[in-house]
Amino acid sequence: MSQRVTRRQLIGGAVAAGGLANWPARAASAEASTLFREVLLVDGTGAPPRLADVLVAGERIARIGAPAARTRVSATRVVAGEGRVLAPGFIDTHSHGDPLEDSYESFLAMGVTTIVLGQDGDGPRIGKDLDLRSWMAAVDRAHIDVNVAALSSHGTLRRAVRVPDAVRRPDEAGLARMAAQLEAELRAGAFGLSYGLEYVPGIYSQTPELANLGRVVSRHDGVVMSHMRSENDEEIEASIDELIASSLPARPHISHLKVVFGKGEARARALLDFLAAKRRQGIALTSDEYPYTAGYTGIALLFPEWALPPTDYAAVVAARRPALREHLEKRMTRRGGPEALLLGTAPWAGKTLAQAAAEAGLAYPDFLIKLGPVAASGAHFTMDKALQDLMILDPHVAISTDGGPGMRHPRATGTYAKWIEEYVVRDRKLPIEEAVRKATGFPAGILRLADRGVIRVGAKADCILFDPARVKARSTYVDPFAKAEGFDLVMVNGRLAFESGARAGGAGRLLRAR
Repeated sequence: MSQRVTRRQLIGGAVAAGGLANWPARAASAEASTLFREVLLVDGTGAPPRLADVLVAGERIARIGAPAARTRVSATRVVAGEGRVLAPGFIDTHSHGDPLEDSYESFLAMGVTTIVLGQDGDGPRIGKDLDLRSWMAAVDRAHIDVNVAALSSHGTLRRAVRVPDAVRRPDEAGLARMAAQLEAELRAGAFGLSYGLEYVPGIYSQTPELANLGRVVSRHDGVVMSHMRSENDEEIEASIDELIASSLPARPHISHLKVVFGKGEARARALLDFLAAKRRQGIALTSDEYPYTAGYTGIALLFPEWALPPTDYAAVVAARRPALREHLEKRMTRRGGPEALLLGTAPWAGKTLAQAAAEAGLAYPDFLIKLGPVAASGAHFTMDKALQDLMILDPHVAISTDGGPGMRHPRATGTYAKWIEEYVVRDRKLPIEEAVRKATGFPAGILRLADRGVIRVGAKADCILFDPARVKARSTYVDPFAKAEGFDLVMVNGRLAFESGARAGGAGRLLRAR
């Protein structure tokens, strides 16, 4: 367990150490500027915190210097840091929603300034237009809350070029159309590609199809982020091997790392050793994780592949109901029973599968059959805290929400607050500088964002100001929409985006890969 020094120790060390540039008498720019005075600078690199004054001019960090209380510095606004932490805004490597339709105020409230969309093989779109470039153009014109990086999405690519969902081996013409569409979207600024191999249509795809796309991504130094084929204890290593085989020479990234049904720290260490061995082989393998033990996804993953779209579900029920019922009962029994699934879709939102089935007067397998695979989503309690807690501390694991506006899961409103409140302050599992690095500089590196994720002169001014002791994740599974507290000020691209518990206006923008 890491030991966290106190703020008093950090401040004393910073004053004694010195080494910061002399503070200039005046800001050099006539642009709108903000001076953060006497902050505890946690810069996103993993370096120890240090006392500093930080000047933002326009969109960028203009100067960083030792506190200069006796020197007058002109700035449009002066913010008294009072020893609070100034850090880069958090970069959420796995997000959902659409900034053209949704408010991301709850993300700003927990310090998020950049999100990554297009996850799980399912990309954002404008109506029936499946071309990512059309959506990106619309976001470019919109006023949005946070910065947005987009991935091209495997399932959406398939549908955009009219490869039928259930086709397992697209012909050469279909493969070529997918590769050409992917190339166009990467040239337009997509940061890579996502797979959703547990969902339709990714569930029907095979390695040669995916590897064909991975080669395209590699030419742009992009990343391949995957919801893998399986996250089950006995299958996860094979799923990681499939991700690597279907990504290389592009960089593979495991989305929402977890071991479903796995138990204990020993299992976590074994998987982390497996991942480390891949990196020793020269594979730039990374992952992200959220600090909760329940996932949130559609109930389709409970159903057998032969009952999923585009199969005629009514015909399946008519012909194979006993087999379907048996499958669902076995699947839910292994996943902890009907009490271990908390539904998030109206009219059953907030009720367990057991409660919803009882109210309907049905046994839960029959209730699931009545719903079908596409009618509902929910929180699935299938993870072990000891296992997940050890993995999330690994330096090669970024922090993500896997959340979006309106999702009935506390990860969508509480992830980064919980990360600071519990792992840094309460349990002292890692120091503040490492916690911040895993949510800022490290994910920026995964995305190849050269000017974000760190506070240094010349970097984009995505900044958050907070007292770690006051950060609180208020949302729960019962009340998943309660906003986080304690992030006093959030700046996006040098503009105020959130302050004193309220959104200040659309300072975000679409980011494009270089």
